Amino acid sequence: MNTDQLEKVKTATGFFAALDQSGGSTPGALAEYGIGRDRYSTDAEMFDFVHAMRTRVYTSPAFDGTRVIASILFQQTMQREVDGLPTARYLWERKNVVPILKVDLGLADETDGVQLMKPIGNLDDSLEQAIKHGVFGTKMRSVIKDANEAGIGAIVEQQFRYGDRIRAAGLVPILEPEVSIASPHKEQAETLLRDAISKHVEALPAEAMIMVKLTIPTQRDLYADLAADPRVLRVLALSGGYSRDEACALLVHDHAMIASFSRALLEGLTDGQTDDQFNARLNASIAQIYEASVHKD
Repeated sequence: MNTDQLEKVKTATGFFAALDQSGGSTPGALAEYGIGRDRYSTDAEMFDFVHAMRTRVYTSPAFDGTRVIASILFQQTMQREVDGLPTARYLWERKNVVPILKVDLGLADETDGVQLMKPIGNLDDSLEQAIKHGVFGTKMRSVIKDANEAGIGAIVEQQFRYGDRIRAAGLVPILEPEVSIASPHKEQAETLLRDAISKHVEALPAEAMIMVKLTIPTQRDLYADLAADPRVLRVLALSGGYSRDEACALLVHDHAMIASFSRALLEGLTDGQTDDQFNARLNASIAQIYEASVHKD
């Protein structure tokens, strides 16, 4: 493990940039960026467009390690290059941003009010590739739709089970059991989730290191005890369908969390903008998310 990366993740002020849209979410991300389906006819063309979009973000003067601690990558992004370097190396060596890899393969069908992750059959290979590329950690997402104790228990168990394998490989996992902001019993689901995560964290060895990425809770500072545990490097907040303004307005009141936004980070960026327009919009977005992550009310 890169000790400089570990120190940055543990102590730096700022937030995580999540640019890890996968095949299922890429068309929507491109549409918001101003690239409709009429501009590509194959997956290869689609991924070329999304890599160009991510490259534009990463190479922008607004994007660097002074405000962005880490960035989460889609596997194909890791395997490509930015400005002549493999993406993870570019982020760390040129921008001082810690690279993290999304490893899940999407969601299973809903059961007991949750969507578990599909089996990650290629996990060992993904971890091997991540280590070769100098990646610090991983991220994997599942979704909680309602306050079902059995379902939430299953989702947390699955996250920690994969997390154990990731830690054994020498990487730090980000566990992301997202509570849907449309859940009819969101606050109750979050309390059940907090309790389930806490039990699993208590069972971890003293030297274990994980991160968690969670929906901004209805109850402020719900995850404060979790954030205070030395085995939890960061408690990250996902934007979860909120606009950037909405997500930042909620995050600024939660002292346990910093942002790990994806769609909310890219909001307002378009393919047709000039470089000056693009960089100014990205700079404003980064500044807003940084402020909500660092300067709390």
